Amino acid sequence: MRTTATLGVIAAALLALAACSSSSDDSDDSADPSPRASATVSVPTDTAESLANIEEDLARVASTYTSLYFAGEGEPAYVFLSKRCKAKADPASFEATAEQSAKDYGPDHPATDVRATVSGDMGRVSYKVQGLPKFDQQAQPWTREGGDWKYDAC
Repeated sequence: MRTTATLGVIAAALLALAACSSSSDDSDDSADPSPRASATVSVPTDTAESLANIEEDLARVASTYTSLYFAGEGEPAYVFLSKRCKAKADPASFEATAEQSAKDYGPDHPATDVRATVSGDMGRVSYKVQGLPKFDQQAQPWTREGGDWKYDAC
């Protein structure tokens, strides 16, 4: 009696599982986007390529910001600051600091060996400042705001 009851419960459970995972005969399982259609998660082949493009974009933006800053171009460099950093530095003070930097060190100090890593909307950039090793950066924080990379090391 106990065996019959147990078998009945198991049979009912199997039928319930089969009903949950079965599909109608007139549907095409290959077009079913549900998670049960495949036990593996497919990652688009271009994901690594896309990440490389995003990291390249961040490296380019960081290089531009660094060049502007050391050239004393405070106003255009200020545009690259995150909202958080802009809240800490008013445009006039930032511009004066960039101008003083150009006077102190000269205007020709581009970023070299620029490497960026990205995770979501956060990025880290490491680079050397040509001729000014004391300003070389390791894992400098950047953030994406409104689709644009912004300097966030304030």
